[in-house]
Amino acid sequence: MRSVSRTLRRPARRRCALGLTAAALALVAACSSGGDGTPSPLLSHPAKGSGKPSATAAAPSATPSPSASAAPAKGTAKVTGTVATGLKSPWGLVQLPDGTLLVASRDTGRISRVDPTTHTVTEIGMVPGVSHTQGGENGLLGLALSPDFGADHLVYAYFSTESDNRIARMLYDPTRPSGEQLGAPDTILRDIPTGTLHNGGRIAFGPDGMLYAGTGETGQGPLAQNASSLGGKILRMTPDGQPPADNPTQGSLVYSPGHRNVQGLAWDADGRLWASEFGQDTWDELNLIQPGKNYGWPVVEGIAHRAGYVDPVEQWRTDDASPSGVAYAAGSIWMASLKGERLWRIPLDGAKPAADPQSFFVGTYGRLRTVIAVDDHTLLATTSNTDNRGTPKSGDDRILRIAVS
Repeated sequence: MRSVSRTLRRPARRRCALGLTAAALALVAACSSGGDGTPSPLLSHPAKGSGKPSATAAAPSATPSPSASAAPAKGTAKVTGTVATGLKSPWGLVQLPDGTLLVASRDTGRISRVDPTTHTVTEIGMVPGVSHTQGGENGLLGLALSPDFGADHLVYAYFSTESDNRIARMLYDPTRPSGEQLGAPDTILRDIPTGTLHNGGRIAFGPDGMLYAGTGETGQGPLAQNASSLGGKILRMTPDGQPPADNPTQGSLVYSPGHRNVQGLAWDADGRLWASEFGQDTWDELNLIQPGKNYGWPVVEGIAHRAGYVDPVEQWRTDDASPSGVAYAAGSIWMASLKGERLWRIPLDGAKPAADPQSFFVGTYGRLRTVIAVDDHTLLATTSNTDNRGTPKSGDDRILRIAVS
């Protein structure tokens, strides 16, 4: 938990690290305020060592490549429409190849389909076994689509049960009646520590066809440094939940340790993995992930210049951020903030920021939970005002369509 009183201050120092690439799945269909984008097909390429296609042709790299040019110091972000309203505690969000969306409700365990053209929200099914504590952070969290979704129609979900956090995949069959379109869960990973707080929850397939998961330490800081625990880590696994042969430690799912609560994962155009992380009372972080490196929690928080630990690339006072989802678009990382009630833009120059972070929509839409890029100049962001920590407005929660540059 965080203390109530904190000093607000912009960060001044930065560090860098490294990781993998991102790929937009498809263009979103037109929203209420205009736009005539149509869905584009998923790119399909063989994934290294997985036997399954990847979202892009790029493979993991241990050495970051330089960008052709740095993003400009100042960018723009404008809400161009509301895709959906009346959502209950939205958390995970993915776009299907036809441009429609799937959104997970943390508190109810339901997954719904959103049509961006008609703005209709239709329940497709409930994930059995989901456990949510009133006022807590556990429940149905991140969603991801199989890299071979066009062929296997599998939706992956990260969720809390009474005993653990786990990752399961389910067949999505839209030809079945509403509310009955999800098959039985096939659990690929269990025994991620669970608790009322700090459950992590973000999952995403990387450009290598592997599934990455951000986990939390459930308020038990030592778990983040415990090599035998899946808590407080970024995990990397095959689509079947197995440790890839090229993970940092043979036979282990752990990609990087020393995290407090990772809720954002995104890859930039040069193959680097970025992750957002909740601090405690002092610093929230944006980290550039190096496989096998240690990110310090609970020994250090924020930039510490301490041997053996990787410093964040950017840091924020916790009242300004409390970051959740991140996305890459227009040469920048875009970071949704909960307590900070804003969208942060971090312009990149390769593996380092090109300029100071820039904020948008401060207090306008309340808490922002998830942000995804549907093309290089379009984001979708969910509000999080019905999660028992926000102040819901009429129409909350909602999905916003944002034009960025």
